[in-house]
Amino acid sequence: MTAVLSEPFSPAASATTRRSRRLPRLGVAGWCAAVFLIAMVVMAVFAPLIAPYDPDAADLLAAYAPPSAEHWLGTDGTGRDIASRLIYGARPSLLGPAAIVVMTVLVGIPLALLAAWRRSGTEFAITRAFDILFAIPGLLLAILAVAMFGPGLGAAAVALAIAYLPYFGRLAHTAAVTERNRPYVTVLQVQGHGPMRINVRHVLRNLSPMLTGQASVTFAYALIDLAALSFLGLGVQAPQADWGVLVSDRDALLRGHPLGVVAAAVAIVLTVMSLFTLGSKLSGEES
Repeated sequence: MTAVLSEPFSPAASATTRRSRRLPRLGVAGWCAAVFLIAMVVMAVFAPLIAPYDPDAADLLAAYAPPSAEHWLGTDGTGRDIASRLIYGARPSLLGPAAIVVMTVLVGIPLALLAAWRRSGTEFAITRAFDILFAIPGLLLAILAVAMFGPGLGAAAVALAIAYLPYFGRLAHTAAVTERNRPYVTVLQVQGHGPMRINVRHVLRNLSPMLTGQASVTFAYALIDLAALSFLGLGVQAPQADWGVLVSDRDALLRGHPLGVVAAAVAIVLTVMSLFTLGSKLSGEES
């Protein structure tokens, strides 16, 4: 989970240079990834308008129906439309990782900037806290949270956000320390700009490509871990539609109807691949 730092931001940079930083060159692969992710978000937001059926509506007479014009991907063991469940399943599958990324960013970036600016005791305390969290496996922490507070998305999301915090915080701290030593920061201090203004308007702005790329990678890891928890029955609970829940349908596999499992697995794989591709492009690891 690493990223390449961008060039330092100078207050006197030209408008062309600033535009180039705000609009990184994604390339064909990057744009394909971005379009796919936008399509997934649109599908999740407008699921009631796109899905042909209620995802929880059962019809035992149509159990394990093959794909048809009526049921695009067939039905599951209780006659529920698989395509509708896949579409609705995008909601918790994307909302959980998004919440994890938001919590990680809101806590990690301020701590990283504070440690980079204050140094000495403050930096030591924050970085040692990151090191302690590094020693705790994310899935183990999520399983402990589920054991304490019960299965569901909320406790697992908070636990994974805590587990991902040191990855994001350490990377942001290292980048902020490098940026803190740039000559333009000294110039801004001489001009009378305060730490808050320098960090928010200049340092953070210059680090935004790297942080955006890291957020995309964190989203991908969070999606995988939450899907794994749902697969184990510790995350989103059946019969709620979720990609991890769909992948865990063992009865469909044993009865020779794997289409729903395969479709959910493909959705997870393509989304994760798109996030990694977009993350590497945004952070500047690929030209």
